[in-house]
Amino acid sequence: MDRRRRRARALGLAIAFTGAATALAADSRPPLQALSWVPPTTDPVRVFATQPTECLKVPTDPASARSVEIGRAAFRTPLLLGGQAARAGLSCESCHRAGRDNPDFQFPGASGEPGTADVTLSLFSSRRGNGVHDPRPIPDLSGPRSALKITAGDLPAFIRGLVVEEFDGREPPGAVLQGLADYVQALDPAACPATPSEPMSPGRLLDDARRAVASAEAALAAGDRPTAVLMIAAARARLFLIDERYVGQPAEIARLRGADRTLRDLQAAVRGGRPDAARGLARWRADSRRLEARLVVAQGLSLFDPARLRQAMNRRLPRKTS
Repeated sequence: MDRRRRRARALGLAIAFTGAATALAADSRPPLQALSWVPPTTDPVRVFATQPTECLKVPTDPASARSVEIGRAAFRTPLLLGGQAARAGLSCESCHRAGRDNPDFQFPGASGEPGTADVTLSLFSSRRGNGVHDPRPIPDLSGPRSALKITAGDLPAFIRGLVVEEFDGREPPGAVLQGLADYVQALDPAACPATPSEPMSPGRLLDDARRAVASAEAALAAGDRPTAVLMIAAARARLFLIDERYVGQPAEIARLRGADRTLRDLQAAVRGGRPDAARGLARWRADSRRLEARLVVAQGLSLFDPARLRQAMNRRLPRKTS
């Protein structure tokens, strides 16, 4: 085993040990998973009670628009990256919130100053790991095209390198790889809304989930089961982000986990080629409207509420001893 692999394995074991220790000290765990990769001094309300608005210019061509939707969903699921990144819950969106940048991103061992990331970290990559801590600023994907220094024609190969080599992810289905390239291309500074941010809400996350499920249906109609499976995974990832904010609300958590189990079963149906999978996905999208209505009613008692989010963070701050 070479030095890079030994280092990657050691870092992986360290993360596993840290996770186990954290589980024993539950009060020290952040209430939201994403709080694990921002500086401890970050104001959680500023970062997690709102989200950046998306600068997305949807193509007028229906086929191109479907491809962008596939890329948009894949961009938001940790399963795309695989390996240690997926285990940590990282997705493309973790560094590029709403397809922009993330000036608050600071992953332990992978970042220097907030807003930077080491793309050649051995922990995440057995291929590109160079054993050197060299974090770089995270680019704004919705900024000027010239700042990205990647041409449209080079995007699919570039993104594949990020997924497969930088993060040791599995080879993405062709439609997913093209969709990611089309999504990045559709991010346009001219399409940025006048308001740079919007409140985080269960409705917005459920809308993301419905869009991902609709992409799964389209992929199934095209006979592309691997893409459909990943799209369902993207929907389930959005449900997780809702679930963690309803801590202490067993009825809402039960509804969310029931919706997730249904998607899990539909994933199995898609993998198995069952003819009723598409109908099940359409039914899930319809049923999600009732789920959303329930969640909105209870939203004020959840961590979508800024005051409750701040209270949850304050309860986990270390107590001063005399």
